[in-house]
Amino acid sequence: MRRAVQGGDDDAQSLRPDPKNTFAPGPAVNWQLVVEEPLASRALDTDYIALMPSTTEVKYFDSARWAERAPRMVQTLLVESFENSGRIIAVGRQAVGLRADFNVISELREFQAEYKQGLSANPTVHVRLNAKLIVQPQQVIVASKTFDVEQAVATNKMPEIITAFDDALGKTMKQLVEWVLSQNNPNQGKQL
Repeated sequence: MRRAVQGGDDDAQSLRPDPKNTFAPGPAVNWQLVVEEPLASRALDTDYIALMPSTTEVKYFDSARWAERAPRMVQTLLVESFENSGRIIAVGRQAVGLRADFNVISELREFQAEYKQGLSANPTVHVRLNAKLIVQPQQVIVASKTFDVEQAVATNKMPEIITAFDDALGKTMKQLVEWVLSQNNPNQGKQL
């Protein structure tokens, strides 16, 4: 899932590991889903990789950037995760023009490396994503849940930090996909 660019413009390298999320076999759902781009604060709605040297300060790493804005990247990876589950008829972005039965609207609340012991110590990557499932066309929230993962980083080096982001985001997305696919909406008479 890694989507980062390291180094300066002249020696930029795009990174992306093998897909991490595999899903246990389970019942397929008979509905279509649109994954909207997550909302995010201005501090996270960027392609800069955020770090927090304290609980009240946000800075950015100089040596690497995400390949696209963090919310857009998360949306893309969520769509891929739902597709990788093999348990949904159709999933896509709003722009695809699906006639979705449900939408996932989310908010990216944490997406940074946190330096709780100072900038020379190893950070912890923190990913928090709140998701709401909305039935269409009624626009009614049928379920809501927050997914929160912290991943310790082995060393204070950019490759390990990016790997920790990848691991934390992968865990968050797997939990979210499994949660969505396990929801039940009795008011609609079909599994949500």
